[in-house]
Order: sequence, then C-alpha cells, then structure tokens
Amino acid sequence: GPPPRLESRLAGGAMERHPVIVAGFGFSRRATLESLAGALAATGQKPDALATLADKAATLAPLAARLNLPLIAVAHPAADTPTQSPASLKARGLGSVAEACALDAAGPGAYLLAARTVSTDRLATCALARGVTA
Repeated sequence: GPPPRLESRLAGGAMERHPVIVAGFGFSRRATLESLAGALAATGQKPDALATLADKAATLAPLAARLNLPLIAVAHPAADTPTQSPASLKARGLGSVAEACALDAAGPGAYLLAARTVSTDRLATCALARGVTA
C-alpha cells in the first residue's frame, strides 16, 4: 500500500478530497542523484511524493530522503502514456516510465500536469501527475 506517512496525512477529513502531485521518474542505470534532482528541478514543482518502478526504487530513495517525501514503488503501471520513447518501449514496454509511474501512483483519475522533463545529462526523466485522493 501507500507509505504510512502519506496515508496518515491524507486521512484527515473523510469527506474532503485532496489534490496530490506525484513526481514519477524513469532513469538509466547510470543516473546519479544529481540526474534525478535535475529532472525534478526542471518541472519547477514541489511534489507530495516520488514514484518509480519497484526495481528502481532503491536508486530513487536518496532523493526522497533528501526531500523528506514518501517514495511509491510501482509494480505494473499502465502503458498508455502521451510520450512514446522508442528506447523506453524497448527496455520496459512503456512509452514513458516517468509518466506511467506518476499516473499509477497518483491513483484513478490522475492526469499529467505537463510533458515529462529530462535531466541535462539525459539520464533521468520526470513527469508530474495530479491525482485526487479521497
């Protein structure tokens, strides 16, 4: 399930609906903490949580810790993304890992806020999705 910290923060009012912004990440094995931070900085937003594929979560954990944000590991995100990167499709079967993870982690009805950003070293991408959590 979601990280407990996120859960408790969102459990405030049962009737309220809170918009949540999730930053999804896709990245190369060669990506560094600075690659990831750079891709996020390029969005110009401060997300409520970070997300990536489950098998890549350990690489993203230091950035989540630095920003004091929950990290959501996504197992099988839906493949329907606006960006269709040939490299990503070949490696992961996903047009954009960043977009797919952001949408999945932000929950049903989530939508992307903007096109994905790419770090200056081209090793990481970041996409922001807005979801509504009951």
